[in-house]
Amino acid sequence: MKIVMLGAGALGSTIGGTLAQGGNEVYFVDMWQDHVDAINANGLRMTDEVNEWTVKVDARTSGEGIGEADLVIVLVKSFATKTAVQQLKETSVIGPKTMVMSLQNGLGNEETIAEVVGEANVISGKVYVGGRLISPGYVSVGIKGKHTYLGELNGEITERIQWVCDTFNAAGLESSVSDNIKGLIWDKLLINVAAGALCGITRLPYGPLYEEEYIKETAVMAIQEAINVAKAAGVKLKSEDPEYPWYAASEGLPGTFKTSIQQSLEFNRPTEIDFINGSVVAWGKKYGIPTPVNQTLVTCVKGIEKAMFNYNAEDDKWKELLKWERI
Repeated sequence: MKIVMLGAGALGSTIGGTLAQGGNEVYFVDMWQDHVDAINANGLRMTDEVNEWTVKVDARTSGEGIGEADLVIVLVKSFATKTAVQQLKETSVIGPKTMVMSLQNGLGNEETIAEVVGEANVISGKVYVGGRLISPGYVSVGIKGKHTYLGELNGEITERIQWVCDTFNAAGLESSVSDNIKGLIWDKLLINVAAGALCGITRLPYGPLYEEEYIKETAVMAIQEAINVAKAAGVKLKSEDPEYPWYAASEGLPGTFKTSIQQSLEFNRPTEIDFINGSVVAWGKKYGIPTPVNQTLVTCVKGIEKAMFNYNAEDDKWKELLKWERI
């Protein structure tokens, strides 16, 4: 399968590198020049914290010259989705039959992509693998025991979604097709609510984070709020036990693992907090469900961002950061 990874950060590099190792024709499109240069010079270096290997991948800063893809996997930050997909479409990577799949965090990405490519081209997935960028061209991967769910937005089991699923499985990404992908999007949201903001605020990777009972208590309260909102919206969840996402978030990942929000803050980049805990708050307001813990977590992360960037909505540097970010 000809696959373009739109966004090749920690997760994009993990998934794209694994798919390339599985024999697929994989391209990375990412604006991080140092990362692109390192991959093209030395291959993508990958480690599972025990072994290390290198995979050959074609990395670029735009889609020029790639040609039409079978599948585009979108893994840019949610606030950059529309810009990144539009730019890729303009290079003719996305054709009439190209599937465009969001594996992003948070809610609303599929609808944003559909605005650019049309709803018929959009599929979705929820991935539970993890990744951590060590340096340009070098990524720590967490794949073992982590499942990926793929699906059509209308719940149909089609030949094309089965093809994607078979491709993932053949490469070693354990996957299955779901007829309830929208429910699974919420399931993944709960995973991100569990530890994403707390890792960013405390700056603790999973090892020490999961040692503290008071952190778990806060996480569980935030998860419970999100479950309450999902139930009010009529969403079918895998589990309504608020402790389930807390433990599922860390399953199979090393103690050194850092969430996307934490990695963004460490790289002095804006986070996706508005699309994770912030979406819980927004949907809570829509359905009249209180979400004070999530509101507090959003406030804390936004405060860190403001202190870090000396935030000004009209600042050119801030605008540039918001244009294009990968996960």
